[in-house]
Amino acid sequence: MTDSTRPSPDALLRAAKREQRGRLKIFLGAAPGVGKTFEMLREGAERLHAGTDVVVAVVETHGRAETQALVAPFEVIARRALPYRGHELEEMDLDAVLARRPQLALVDEFAHTNVEGSRHPKRWQDVMELLDAGIHVYTTLNVQHVESLNDVVASFTKVRVRETVPDSVFDGAEIEVVDLPPDELIERLKEGKVYIPAEASRALGHFFSKPNLSALREMALRRAALSVDQALIEHLDASALPGTFAGGERVLVAISELPGSDALVRAAKRLADALRAPWQAVYIETPRAEQFGERDKRRIADALSLAASLGATIATVPAASVIEGLATHVQGMRATQLVIGKSVRSWWFALRHGSVVDAMLRSSAGLAVHVIPATEPGERAAARTARKGLWGDPGGYAAIVAMVAATTLFGKLVEPWIGLGGVDLIFLLPVIVASGRFGLRPGLVTGLLAGLTYNFFFLPPLHTFTIADPQSLLTMFVLIGIAAFTANLAAKLKARATLGARGAQENAAIAAFGQALARASDWESTSRIICEEVSQLLDVNVLLLNRRDAALVTVASCPTAEGELGPVNAAAADWSWDRGESAGVGTGTLNAADWQFHPLKTALGVLAVIGIARTDGRDPVRADRAVLLQTLLGQAALAHERLKLEDEVREVTILKERDRLRAALLSSIGHDLRTPLTSVATAIDAIALDHPGAPSLPIARMEVARLRRFLDNLVDMVRIDAGALELRPEPIDLTDAIGGAVHDLKDLFRGRHIDLRVPANLPFVTADPTLLHHILINLLANAAQHGGETGTITIEGARTRDAVELSVRDEGPGLVEGQEALIFETFAQGRGGDRHGGSGLGLAIVKGFATAMAVDVEARNHPTSGAVFTLRFPEQLLPGAPAAS
Repeated sequence: MTDSTRPSPDALLRAAKREQRGRLKIFLGAAPGVGKTFEMLREGAERLHAGTDVVVAVVETHGRAETQALVAPFEVIARRALPYRGHELEEMDLDAVLARRPQLALVDEFAHTNVEGSRHPKRWQDVMELLDAGIHVYTTLNVQHVESLNDVVASFTKVRVRETVPDSVFDGAEIEVVDLPPDELIERLKEGKVYIPAEASRALGHFFSKPNLSALREMALRRAALSVDQALIEHLDASALPGTFAGGERVLVAISELPGSDALVRAAKRLADALRAPWQAVYIETPRAEQFGERDKRRIADALSLAASLGATIATVPAASVIEGLATHVQGMRATQLVIGKSVRSWWFALRHGSVVDAMLRSSAGLAVHVIPATEPGERAAARTARKGLWGDPGGYAAIVAMVAATTLFGKLVEPWIGLGGVDLIFLLPVIVASGRFGLRPGLVTGLLAGLTYNFFFLPPLHTFTIADPQSLLTMFVLIGIAAFTANLAAKLKARATLGARGAQENAAIAAFGQALARASDWESTSRIICEEVSQLLDVNVLLLNRRDAALVTVASCPTAEGELGPVNAAAADWSWDRGESAGVGTGTLNAADWQFHPLKTALGVLAVIGIARTDGRDPVRADRAVLLQTLLGQAALAHERLKLEDEVREVTILKERDRLRAALLSSIGHDLRTPLTSVATAIDAIALDHPGAPSLPIARMEVARLRRFLDNLVDMVRIDAGALELRPEPIDLTDAIGGAVHDLKDLFRGRHIDLRVPANLPFVTADPTLLHHILINLLANAAQHGGETGTITIEGARTRDAVELSVRDEGPGLVEGQEALIFETFAQGRGGDRHGGSGLGLAIVKGFATAMAVDVEARNHPTSGAVFTLRFPEQLLPGAPAAS
């Protein structure tokens, strides 16, 4: 069985693994309201009537009567109630579904985020567990929830979707697009079939505009086509079926050593962008590559580097001929578009090697071939003369002459025993040796020399090139023909063996490099291994740099570097870090540098920079090592990403433990001090009865009140961290709320002026009165503490176009520029620190309570003096306003 007819082992393993799991079907839509849930229930009902055991694990009907009617025939698994911030929220009961073990489970809203306390944070992870248990699942998803499309959707809808699913969930899943034209969906929206009328009006002006819906619809169709294409290729690979069967386009560009390969790469990039298709650049490495000069090799390396920088995957494929290698790669990749250059070759070259373009046009059915002139007329002569050593080393011909002479002497010695008919076979020996050692052309020369020598020394008349016997003439030409055939065959075998050995050596080196990185568990050893392995494999000097205190520093080198990089090299390294692109010698950026720098870039950003250089000052990346370098850089980047993620996991674990200890400490302090504080307050009241005119009583009462607020803040902070806030929203008059807060702080405000600018006709706001009271108490106390001894405190309310705003301003020194947002962090303190007894908890509680009530809060400096803290009650918190969509 040949490689072209052998099923892919990886594809077979993936198919076998999927057979052990349940099957996933995703009903994919462009936007809410297209009917995904309806279609899922309708198809589930068909399966139920056909005898399949189907249950509803979770379905959101949103109060629609037609959807509720579709749910009626199914067995519905009761949901699990979980406490969340004083409320009972229901989630899919994963354990109940696993215990029930149906054949098919209907799970709505694939991207849903589960309530804290659930087994998995995301519903798609629940679905993965159902699939692992062998349960088939139907689910629904909008295209904007796909992780790879999230940024693209946000760029034109101006809405950032926080609930996403990874693209890997589509692997092996069946996709059904539930489609609805934009005009029809907008009509459904206006009729109130998607949202309530008030929400629908706002949605039509923002997310549900016709251009947005058209773009989302196109994205949904393209994503479904991509999944279908991937599934088709997987099936073809597992079945070893030939052909492209394109559900999606795949672009391949073939580059060569000739001038103009960069133009081919750019043309392929434009084609891939127009088709929105993945693309790859490939170089077919044949035995001719051994004869290329440095200029040809540089062109190949530059073309591969350009393709990689433009987003292509790159590959170097060893093959006996360009036609054979390219045809095999096209079939393996199942490319649908081929971009190839047409060079002007001599008739002799075409006769010997054939035309690649003509061969691809004849042999590749279903493949679109884009032919582009790859060589400019002025460069052809230079391209031809750049090659050297086609006929080998002159020293090899001296060895050939010596071998033929030795064979002649040996033939003379054995001729009496074996006769003239056996001597001709002896002359095949130097031909085979020369072909295997020196190549095809020296082998042909050896065959011709062997034939002439055999004629001169063994065929009568001796010592002349005249052949008297016609049979001897035939023997002479047969000898030369066999020599030529043997030389050609030996040269091909040698070339294939050389390419195979090089490929095996590189694969073994890459595997060893990956294993060495896997064993490394810290930054120092990982950096050292990267430098040592890259230096050994590419025969270059290597530096690995990382950013420390806003400056790039060398963390490892091979051999050990001495001294600084210098300004030009440092600038190139900084460029590579900042831009995520290669820079330095041999690149298009800062090529005056001595080093060539490459970023180790992952989804987390640039994690390090590798510098490579040669001691002789030449370009550090040879053409035949460009793909190897890219592979090593990719593995080094993944190793750095693993270490960074491990560090972040450790930091998260430490932070969680720290938060737990802090919450326990705050809770203990808050509760343990409350009893003695109550006793102190009672004692002060008793003293006031006995000595009502004591001058220290007001100060004592004010300090007790301040200490009580501090303890209340401690308890409230624990409630925020534990998520135990209980919201009881109701309409509130801000004038009354402010009056109550000012009254409770009357002792603190003694001798101060309160400038109240809250209009009497300000709308009511919907909020929890207790939490709002705490917010106002903390904002007013903060203004008193940091606004000076006698500074005015201004409270101002205003109605804006879409909100009600309430501001508290003091006349103190204000906030540190650039740290306005940090002031709301726990234990953060503004300018002036705790000189007035500030704990740093008050503003953190303001932020926590405001967030719980969906109220925005911000801090800024007033243009004249002091700090301004603003509460913003959005339109949906005003009584009578529609709920947020």
